[in-house]
Amino acid sequence: MPVQYILGEWDFQGLSLKMAPPVFIPRPETEELVEWVLEEVTQGPCVVGAQGGPLILEVGCGSGAISLSLLSKLPQSRVIAVDKGEAAICLAHENAQRLRLQDRIRIIPFDVTLEGSWAHLLPWGPVDLVVSNPPYVFHRDMEKLAPEILSYEDPLALDGGEEGMDIITHILALAPRLLKDSGSIFLEVDSRHPELVGSWLQSQPDLSLNLVAVRRDFCGRPRFLHIRRCGPQHGCPVDAWPGPQPARVPG
Repeated sequence: MPVQYILGEWDFQGLSLKMAPPVFIPRPETEELVEWVLEEVTQGPCVVGAQGGPLILEVGCGSGAISLSLLSKLPQSRVIAVDKGEAAICLAHENAQRLRLQDRIRIIPFDVTLEGSWAHLLPWGPVDLVVSNPPYVFHRDMEKLAPEILSYEDPLALDGGEEGMDIITHILALAPRLLKDSGSIFLEVDSRHPELVGSWLQSQPDLSLNLVAVRRDFCGRPRFLHIRRCGPQHGCPVDAWPGPQPARVPG
């Protein structure tokens, strides 16, 4: 069993997060994704939502590591965190409450692969940023993963299909409906994906998405993508984030 599950908690970006199987365990590389998002928000062009900070959508939130890290470092930010796994939804709720961040995050059961599912998010948007560490392992590479990963972690949080692109393309198809003009998408991907994603975006000009930057991880592998939306935004109403609501754990 992975040590994170044995201990029952793990540190991520200075936050102590509860860990429980089969929810995906955040990796050190993902901390670099968070740091890049923070750089872009704090040093780049001003990203300000209706309440003074960025509204961020995380797709596939798992334990809540990315969302809660961004909330802790960006005091005016708000997050919509979605995941299709009930265990992940419950764990993210618990971590938000442990860190007293529950009033600035909405954690919603959501399957990005379902046709028309994006409509459920319209009342919460439009968003400034979409962030995700999606399942991106090439299906043929799944058998190469460590036995303890295959035995304990949810394979749906790892297996990205034949070319590791199944969930990535769903996120990219969804994003233009929810992003503000010039909004950004930040993704963690396999080192083979920058070229594949760039080619896919070129084949989908109606999405009005451009791959603007690729960043390497601490091992020198191209690991993170910054994709920016250009063109008019359709679908979302004016920023309609509601007032504080009690977090609800699906039962």
